[in-house]
Order: sequence, then C-alpha cells, then structure tokens
Amino acid sequence: MHTDDESVDLVVAGAGGGLAGALRAARAGLDVIVVEAAETFRRGNNTAMSTAMIPGAGTRWQHEAGLADSPAVFRADIDAKTHGQADPVLATALAEYSAPLVTWLADDLGLPLELATDISYPGHSVARCHTVPSRTGAELLDRLVSLARAHPNIDFLAPARLVGARTDETGVRAAVVEYPDGTDEEIPTRALLLATNGYGADRAMVERLMPEIAGAVYHGGENSRGDAVRIGTELGAATGYLDAYQGHAALARGAGTLVGWATVMHGGVLVNTEGARFGDETVGYSEYAATLAAQPGGTGWLVFDQRVHDLCTSFGDFRATVEQGVVLRAADAAELAERCGLPAAALERTLADAARHAAEGSADVFGRTAWEAPLRPPYLAVRVEPALFHTQGGLVVDGDARVLREDATPIPGLYASGGAAIGISGHSAGGYLAGNGLLPALGLAALAADHCGATARARSTS
Repeated sequence: MHTDDESVDLVVAGAGGGLAGALRAARAGLDVIVVEAAETFRRGNNTAMSTAMIPGAGTRWQHEAGLADSPAVFRADIDAKTHGQADPVLATALAEYSAPLVTWLADDLGLPLELATDISYPGHSVARCHTVPSRTGAELLDRLVSLARAHPNIDFLAPARLVGARTDETGVRAAVVEYPDGTDEEIPTRALLLATNGYGADRAMVERLMPEIAGAVYHGGENSRGDAVRIGTELGAATGYLDAYQGHAALARGAGTLVGWATVMHGGVLVNTEGARFGDETVGYSEYAATLAAQPGGTGWLVFDQRVHDLCTSFGDFRATVEQGVVLRAADAAELAERCGLPAAALERTLADAARHAAEGSADVFGRTAWEAPLRPPYLAVRVEPALFHTQGGLVVDGDARVLREDATPIPGLYASGGAAIGISGHSAGGYLAGNGLLPALGLAALAADHCGATARARSTS
C-alpha cells in the first residue's frame, strides 16, 4: 500500500495511446504508474487494433514529398468534415500540435514513421497521415510498450482497473484501482490521466446514445466500458459529443479483419445483397457504416480488382484478410454474382455503370467522382459488415487535456485523452477523419504530460 509520502507524479489509466503521456512524463523526470485492466492489452485495445495513422500538418516528411500543409489547413479540413461542429479549442490545439507530436514520436522515441502518400483519405485535403511500416497499430503499440517497460520512471499495474479517484480542494489526491480478486487499493498521486478509451463495449450506452450503429459488430477493446465518463462525472466533470463515434463499413464477415477503405479509394465499390450500390462510398468509412447497416440484412460485398488488391498489400490488415481466405475471385461479373449469391443482371449493370463513370471521370447518381480507375475483371470480393470501432465523445477537456467542469474551470490534476475525451469529430459518425482516434489519444496524452510536468516544476519552486 502506498502512503501519501510516496505519491507518484502521474497515474495513467490505460496502456494504449496513454503510453505516449507516460513516456513523455517519465522522460521529463516524473514518476509514473500505468494502470491497465487487461493482461492482453498489447493486442486487445483500440491503439493495437488501429491502422496506426497519425495526422501531422506541416511535417518534414510532407516537405520532403513536396506537399504544402499547415495547422490552419488541417483545421479547415476538420471544420469541413464536421460541418463546424468540432470543439474549436481542441481542434486548434491538436492541429497545431500534430506536427510536433509526429516529430517527437520519430526523433525522441525512435518510431520508424513514414508518410502514407499512396492513399487519399476522405476529408484530408493533403496526405498528412504518418504511420509505421506495417501500417498496424500492433507494431505502434509494441514499440510504445517496450519503451515504457524499459524506462526506470514507469511502473505497470496490470491487470488492474481504475474504478475511481479521490480529490480534495487542491485537486486529485489518489487513484482507486481494483484487482481481479475484487480487492482495491488507493494509489496516492498528484495527477491522473484517464486514457481508458470510450464506451463502445457498453451496449446499453451505445443503444441509448447512437442507436443507428447499435446493431453493428463492436470491433474495439473489451474494456472500453465508459469508465472515464463515469469517474469524471462523479468528480463534477462536463461531458460532450456523446453521440460521436468511428464506424467502419469494411469489416470482413467471417474473419473479423479489416479489409480497409484503401480498396474503395483506389476504385472499389460496395454492393448490397441485391447487387446494387447504395451511395457514394468515398464520403468516408465511418459514416458509411450506418449506411451499410441500413441495407437488407445489414451486410454487403466490397468489390475490387487485381490492381486494387496489389495496391492494398502495404496494409497489414488487408494482408490478414487475404490470408483468412475470405477474398473471392471470379473471372467476370456473372461468375462473381454466382459466387457471392447475388442477382447476376443487377450486379452486371452495377459494375458496368461504375466502370463507365470511372472511365469518364464523371459523377454517378450518388455524386461519386473519386474513382481512380475502372474496375476490370477478374474481380475480387469480400463479404463485409458494419462495425463500431470506438466512441468519439467523452469528458470535456481544454487544449492542455485538463478535464473541465460544467463552468469550464479545470479539475486540478485530472486529465483525459483519446476516447475518454471529447475528440475532434463533431457529432455522430460523419465528422470522423482518418487519424481522429490516434491524434487525440497520443496528442492529448502528451499534452497532459507537458502540463503535468510544468505543474510539478512550479510546485517544486514555490
């Protein structure tokens, strides 16, 4: 049992993106304890399950690629995608911090980041997503975990679940954790970072707050049960954007792997069980999840060709999908219809119409203009279903990741990041930009560590 004399500088609840905060604080000389609920977190949390895309606006990687970008351009993209609904303070803070964050991850932590220039993500006006070579969150998290476990200022408590926090008039005084045997412990601490993700694993909350996606597969961490929202509100914190989420319309049925939206952006199409397309797929994979969920049977087929297949092999999730044996191949539309159990005449018309618009570069009836190239036989297809990846609303925070009360004053020593915080996706699913999960997860955690460190230095000199 810890005593008040043994208070740590920072407790980080959640060993996903929160590890960026743990590492930044530890490297600044602070003592850190990481509390993690799952023993299998290295493969089971949302950071590990991501495609490791981290937006950075105005980085040296972009400059070397001849791409002009800036925080102002990124902020404009956020405003456009969210229709001006994103929290302005947080959107500005994260847009401005995005390039320094990517640079710190690469230069200080040694992550082998590269700019993904081969894929255009919906809503990003310029290529700004930086990622690791495998394009898997598992590689990203493995590197963060290895660094954190090797740092002498960081201790891990796992499995142990954060269940509460104790505060007084000065702010956070202790973190309350529960162990698998039902016992609990108070860990005296001067600060607490809530990095436990959102509430995607709480089916009741999902059904109440975002019913349009409640019937979809949940493809996220099992411990994303709304702990941060519960603990924060118990301490008087404000919440916001609780209807916001990241969905995905390309989860491979029967495999549980992510086919990936690069298939669409390189020219692929989605058809329903009637062999017809049902919208402009390029609006974004997040909002298209609910669109797919509304189709007959709540499922469909993602159709592409060999050219698209070859372009997507740089993504680890796509390779895993192929390895699962769920990608069907057919010599022509008639054979594809037979293999997929779709009406042949309808599918042939659908693919012919899409190919014509792609060849002409014209807009189809749904308004799609981004085609890249016509699909050509032989065709490939994967049965897909909609998924909820993670929620994007939570505790209201400022640009330093400090959790705010209803009157906009901060709760001293309490921080939130990632899905525990409000994020920058606005409301519902339509405002999600690729990287909107990892940028607040890593970025807010690092900003929290910086503020925590500054507070500790001020305390030591007072």
